[in-house]
Amino acid sequence: MLSKFRYGVMRCGLLVGALGVSVMAQAQDFIPVLQYHHVSSTSPKSTSVTPEQFTEHMDYLQTAGFKVIDLKTALEDLKANKPLPEKAVAITFDDAYRNIYKAGFPILKERHFPFTVFINTEPVERNSRSFLTWQQMKEMEEFGGVFANHTISHPYMLRKLEGETDVAWLKRMENEVDTVEALLNEHLGHSPKMLAYPYGESDHTIRDMMAEKGIMAFGQQSGVVSADSDFENLPRFPASGAYAKLSTLKTKLNSQPMPLLNVEAGGDFAGADPVSIRLTFKEGKYRFKDLACYVSGQGKAALEWASDHEVVATAPKAFGTGRGRINCTMPDRTGRSYYWYSNVWIRAAADQNYVSEKS
Repeated sequence: MLSKFRYGVMRCGLLVGALGVSVMAQAQDFIPVLQYHHVSSTSPKSTSVTPEQFTEHMDYLQTAGFKVIDLKTALEDLKANKPLPEKAVAITFDDAYRNIYKAGFPILKERHFPFTVFINTEPVERNSRSFLTWQQMKEMEEFGGVFANHTISHPYMLRKLEGETDVAWLKRMENEVDTVEALLNEHLGHSPKMLAYPYGESDHTIRDMMAEKGIMAFGQQSGVVSADSDFENLPRFPASGAYAKLSTLKTKLNSQPMPLLNVEAGGDFAGADPVSIRLTFKEGKYRFKDLACYVSGQGKAALEWASDHEVVATAPKAFGTGRGRINCTMPDRTGRSYYWYSNVWIRAAADQNYVSEKS
């Protein structure tokens, strides 16, 4: 017969073991990141949520059991292959508008939700009434706010000035980044070493520069961040304007990263031919028959399977000027969640002097 002490130790061990299994079952190795700009009913609708919409979003996160966590910590944990909490999500804002402080911050503060704001410092430094002040940022930091790099002047990072050489262009872009890093350290005492590309624009040269500086960076393509992501071109889900509807946001919040082994993107700035992407999937049982790829402004992409785990998605026609995307989704085996992947191309207008490298 077991002694009470030994029985208690065994029972405790079983409970700890069960808890360990439960914790492991609840962990996840990816995170959706939400992107906002304005929180206002009077700012441009395309980049805005009203305070009522933002409250609805935050209430859903709370009642549905999502764990809003610090973005930088989440990224570092993913890179280190550390599990995140089940239903982890991160909240970000671009452009440092003052209405974030006035209308968004109280909602986040009340719920104890951490958040990240990517700031472009030119309007902050000239004390624009439409943008945050350094003092407001310090106050927000006390309640989970983190402030990161969005360049000085919010430029199209791949456009050269008239007569500008590639060397001069790259030096100018480096100054756009380094100046903000210095200002963050000067006014707030630290930098999280994160950046959001203005308009989502980057290329391999810009991304290499981010890697050399140890900066994790975000584009504006949709998708879920995982350890397999490109940490110099991370995805986010837009949650403003046309994307503010809660029903569609729920689908994105419950998404997973597409199980890809490799991606090859075809097409360049010239835009003379339809773009395509070749997706190579990891080994596994997936619902390939339900894979669908959609081209912005064009409808469905044509899918051509090169093998059991490799498909080429091609746009129906060439993109017009500006940014174009192919978004691919596929339900998981349960049908309750979607795998998600997005790729972006840029076609320059005739009067725009873009760098020659593919994005």
